[in-house]
Amino acid sequence: MKSTDFAKYMTAFFSEYLPGVKNLSANTVLSYRDTFRLLLTYCRDCENLAPEKLRIELFNDSLLLRFLDWLQQERACSIATRNNRLAAIHSFFRYVQAQEPGQLLTCQKILQVPFKKCKTPIVRHLTPVQMRDLLAAPGFMTRAERRDTTLLSVLYDTGARVQELCDLRVRDIRLDHPPIIKLIGKGRKARHVPLMANTVELVRSYMEENALLKNDDQDAPLFFSKRRSKLTRGGISHILRKYANELSVKYPDMHKQLTPHVLRHTKAMHLYQSGVSLVYIRDILGHVDLATTDIYARADTESKRKALEGAYPDITPLNTLPDWNRDLNLLDYLNSL
Repeated sequence: MKSTDFAKYMTAFFSEYLPGVKNLSANTVLSYRDTFRLLLTYCRDCENLAPEKLRIELFNDSLLLRFLDWLQQERACSIATRNNRLAAIHSFFRYVQAQEPGQLLTCQKILQVPFKKCKTPIVRHLTPVQMRDLLAAPGFMTRAERRDTTLLSVLYDTGARVQELCDLRVRDIRLDHPPIIKLIGKGRKARHVPLMANTVELVRSYMEENALLKNDDQDAPLFFSKRRSKLTRGGISHILRKYANELSVKYPDMHKQLTPHVLRHTKAMHLYQSGVSLVYIRDILGHVDLATTDIYARADTESKRKALEGAYPDITPLNTLPDWNRDLNLLDYLNSL
């Protein structure tokens, strides 16, 4: 069977452009792959277009809009997920128009499909007391519990993304003074984050117990399962939910939508509330733009409340507020409406 232009460009897009030219991480490439797997499924099941017969000229803005509606209605995807899928498709057609100028009009119609506006999500984070209880939840009775205590402490202390924690290797830990941890973030950019004294002791004890300090294999994963394979994102999320559920009696809402990324937000909010500059928080979290880190300043309602109380103390005297129930004229007027 003769290959189509869509198949040719799709193969080059994934095998050469994304990993070679763009230097995207494996997880980002997998996200792009999932987008086009859904697109091919939609074309096959809903448009009667066999994947092996797809051509660039068959794509237009109407088909793309139907696909995006299908994502929201049939698969119950959020607007944010819809926009992420659209961004991946835009990236592909920008690549195609550079490779094949003859398809410029088709590509421009696709690129003109706009992103849908969505509400800015609330930055979910835990209070210091909640965070303290969560870190204390695993305990130290068994080896697995000691691993989980160390894992959650490192996740919070470093503000790491969950994939960054999964990818940690023995060589990425420095326990000598000054203790630091090396994280590989988005775009394969490395950053060094300092470790606090308590976390250093937890990590040292954990590595000694699991013979990681004397391990010649510096590429061995820092956190691993019973089979010595590195933990996955799903595995770490499961560990987090497990201890959040144990605290559900004390904190009924903690287990709802608690993800590893909430601990990242929590670390950032605690740093900001302690007076740490947003510039330092940006570097710890690995943000490229300070505007990304600025969300924590906008979300910190407690600091705003304290600032307002300090600026306008005792403006409203509580003891002299009028009792509207005694204003008979007002009550008569309201009853007459």
